[in-house]
Amino acid sequence: MPHSDPRTLVSTEWLARHQSSPDIRIIDASWYLPSANRDPKAEYDAAHIPNARFFDIDEIADSKSDLPHMVPAPEKFISRMRAMGIGDGHQVVVYDGAGINSAARVWWLFHLFGKVDTAVLDGGLPKWVAEGREVEDMPPVLRDRHMTVQRNAQLVRNVTQVAAASKLKDAQILDARSLARFKGEAPEPREGLRLGHIPNSVSLPFPNLLNDNGTMKTVAELSDVMANAGVDLKAPVITTCGSGVTAAIINLALERLGHKHHSLYDGSWAEWGMYNDLKVERA
Repeated sequence: MPHSDPRTLVSTEWLARHQSSPDIRIIDASWYLPSANRDPKAEYDAAHIPNARFFDIDEIADSKSDLPHMVPAPEKFISRMRAMGIGDGHQVVVYDGAGINSAARVWWLFHLFGKVDTAVLDGGLPKWVAEGREVEDMPPVLRDRHMTVQRNAQLVRNVTQVAAASKLKDAQILDARSLARFKGEAPEPREGLRLGHIPNSVSLPFPNLLNDNGTMKTVAELSDVMANAGVDLKAPVITTCGSGVTAAIINLALERLGHKHHSLYDGSWAEWGMYNDLKVERA
């Protein structure tokens, strides 16, 4: 698979060549845990890739859920995207301020709603800036664009489905959190959650899929990482993490590898770790 693929991952060079195309839409999807002490909207207002729109992961979500940034209703997604000037026929490129982090979640969300012409910017804003490329502090001029969606339910899993997979072992559950959190040896960033992991899940910390500069490893390297973790690329995969954000980095890597039977547990540990009637394993 080529390095730049408009449905998965594109390079900064690719975006620099295509950014002036009338059908390119660029999204800043930066999001951070509170412990990072970073304000993604303020950072966007100060400097972003020209014509980028800001995607608020916590607002473009299911406001009726007590869980963080759960998948929004299709109507809400359509409404927010139209207001951002994003619609049918657009090639979307998503980036974040960490390299590859929350951008993968928004990439997954677009694919969930059938907008497959969506890619993550490899290395994100840090790589773009390091290469001396242009940034601006002006918001883009937005024009409403019609959007239709077709939800692909195969890309998302709920707690009941994950509990069944954990028991039946008919899908591999890959956990993107750190090994220490997976083992229950490190505290969770959200209060009130139990420590440990979903029974029969496998630890695959998302940094293992990335280079030190925030870019994604090559397809060959990703294959090796999966093999070392004991992942069977011929079997279905469910990804999970703390709240459904970094899990999507595993989904992105799987898509790069041509694996088509993967889904994401939207509630992730924010949900599983909250309910005492769900079994937890440690170590």
